[in-house]
Amino acid sequence: MIDIVKSDGSRPSESFSRDKLHASIVAACLSVRTPVGQAEAIASAVTDAVVSWLESKPEVTSHDLRRIAASHLHTHHPDAAYIYQQHRITM
Repeated sequence: MIDIVKSDGSRPSESFSRDKLHASIVAACLSVRTPVGQAEAIASAVTDAVVSWLESKPEVTSHDLRRIAASHLHTHHPDAAYIYQQHRITM
């Protein structure tokens, strides 16, 4: 189990959720009009890459998790990666 430490410190850490990451990647893809099947495939590939990166870490910050996910997403869909990165800034 990997703990995700919130960047702003306002909330306690939470356990990493593969499903939550996958859903956020799909949402970013869909927001730039990627077909559902393609969005799901991209999200699966990005999620797998992030999970592989996380294997050697007991905890990471939410900022690092987002940065790594965006980096992998950028190789598959740069426009979706931009939306994914900006979502954190606009919330």
